[in-house]
Amino acid sequence: MYIFDSHVHIYPEKIADKASDTIGKFYDIRMAFNGSISMLLSECEKAGVNRCLVHSVATTHEQVQKINDFISASVKEYPDKFVGFGSLHPSMTADEVDAEVKRMLEIGLMGIKLHPDFQYFAIDDKHAMEMYEAIDGRLPLLFHTGDTRYSYSNPHRLAAAAKRFPKQRMIGAHFGGYTEVESALKCLPDLPNVWVDSSSSLAFISPEKAKECVRAYTEDRIFFGTDYPMWSATDELRRIDRLDLTETAREKIFYKNICEFLGITV
Repeated sequence: MYIFDSHVHIYPEKIADKASDTIGKFYDIRMAFNGSISMLLSECEKAGVNRCLVHSVATTHEQVQKINDFISASVKEYPDKFVGFGSLHPSMTADEVDAEVKRMLEIGLMGIKLHPDFQYFAIDDKHAMEMYEAIDGRLPLLFHTGDTRYSYSNPHRLAAAAKRFPKQRMIGAHFGGYTEVESALKCLPDLPNVWVDSSSSLAFISPEKAKECVRAYTEDRIFFGTDYPMWSATDELRRIDRLDLTETAREKIFYKNICEFLGITV
């Protein structure tokens, strides 16, 4: 079956080890890979992953254009393997957000990744709302969501933003909740402009809880994702297999949903 990994972080080769190590320390986990493109391509070949949605997170305003240029260049180098999401930073003004979104569209990026816990902003705070207003639905937003250590990315905050901007398509990573899946299930499934991915979730919840997520969000609003370099695609595919999904559901989750969401074909 065609497999599209909808949640992949990549870094320039010269900083990949350091970047991956920093993330590992933040989450206190052992990273499976170093975040380099070369290692990603090797893992994709081994696991049978055909295509990846790649991105990175700007932790300062100054990193935004450099990261977006790197993601764009990576997609252009591997057009059959990668689709790219850019980054913004919450310290940007509305005019700066508007200008960078226009530039993202010009350089072929298809969405925006935001990580409230790394970027120190609450998904539903006033300035974030101003950022979404400046984006104006031109590109979908992928949020890291959920972490019991912080309140920035709590699922209810994503729900508040989604309700405020019903025409803005949003993806709640990690089944919308990471370590707060139960909380996410209470506030996100009924919002038609919210999709979720399976990244960094299946290792922490039971197959029964994962199937509950599939029922709640429906098989039409879930994307398969690994959160490379954190997890092995091979392991994540095995975890999906434990859910005993129908062939139709597997096709949707593995590639049809994300392709329809992005408006691309395989």
